[in-house]
Amino acid sequence: MIHKIKEHIAEVEAFSPKSLEEVEQFRIKFLGKKGLLSDFFAEFKNVPNNQKKDFGQTINLLKTKATEKVSSQKALLSGKEETKGHYGDLTRPGEPNELGSRHPISIVKNKIIDIFSRIGFNVSEGPEIEDDWHNFTALNLPEYHPARDMQDTFFIEKDPDVLLRTHTSSVQVRYMENNKPPIRTISPGRVYRNEAISARSHCFFHQVEGLYVDKGVSFADLKQTLQYFTTEMFGKSKIRLRPSYFPFTEPSAEVDVYWGLETETDYKMTKGTGWLEIMGCGMVDPNVLKNCNINSEIYSGFAFGMGIDRIALLLHQIPDIRMFSENDIRFLEQFKSQ
Repeated sequence: MIHKIKEHIAEVEAFSPKSLEEVEQFRIKFLGKKGLLSDFFAEFKNVPNNQKKDFGQTINLLKTKATEKVSSQKALLSGKEETKGHYGDLTRPGEPNELGSRHPISIVKNKIIDIFSRIGFNVSEGPEIEDDWHNFTALNLPEYHPARDMQDTFFIEKDPDVLLRTHTSSVQVRYMENNKPPIRTISPGRVYRNEAISARSHCFFHQVEGLYVDKGVSFADLKQTLQYFTTEMFGKSKIRLRPSYFPFTEPSAEVDVYWGLETETDYKMTKGTGWLEIMGCGMVDPNVLKNCNINSEIYSGFAFGMGIDRIALLLHQIPDIRMFSENDIRFLEQFKSQ
């Protein structure tokens, strides 16, 4: 009997199936309820006592070998069939490539850059950590000037001369210091102000500021440039300029675009007036030109600045500015097609 069991052990070791069906037949033959092992265990009681030990060890060896063979062959053949099913079916559709999406701030910034590039404006950039001269003093904001209180500032390590820039006008100062007129540039970038975070404001946001300096530049040139921009950006050609104050421009104005009152959303956005404020602008103050070593008696210029975040909120009807910095994939996926 032991000799017969050893023959089955050799059969198990030599077993090399080609399909999972063969493995299942093998399992039933050896390990099933009516299989060979059940028969051998039932025969155990008829074995003489002096042979029980060897008989039992041989049966257990057969059981172990058969169990291991079933497990190993199942794993091997399952992997092969899965691979064949995955790559062998030529009618199977390909795996889709997940497309990323641009951030709405980047979409709007690129559109603004594109609009102004068509009329000769280049792009200038500068550091986000600035010094007092470029961020304030050169822009006609000397120390203790009350207009500095208009911008709550983040200072670096309590150093009053090093700060996070509060506007990208500092880039314009650097550009004027290193380039001679005619100058025609826009300066997009991130800026920082120590403000409370809410649905309508944040401690960091994005601006784009424009500068044009040349001989004979007038307020009419500024208005015509802004008219062109609002038509291209919003499809709205009706604008108005309201007198305002900025330390680095004189005269200064706030720019409103007529949004209309066609829908309930229009009423909410414009508070029932139909007008939306989109930016500030003005003629460059002669003191700013002098601070940048440009002769204010020969050259004049205009400047304007707008919040990219605000424009993005308007264009895409986004209710909360905090959504721009939360990195919620559900929000960002809405901009895949742009």
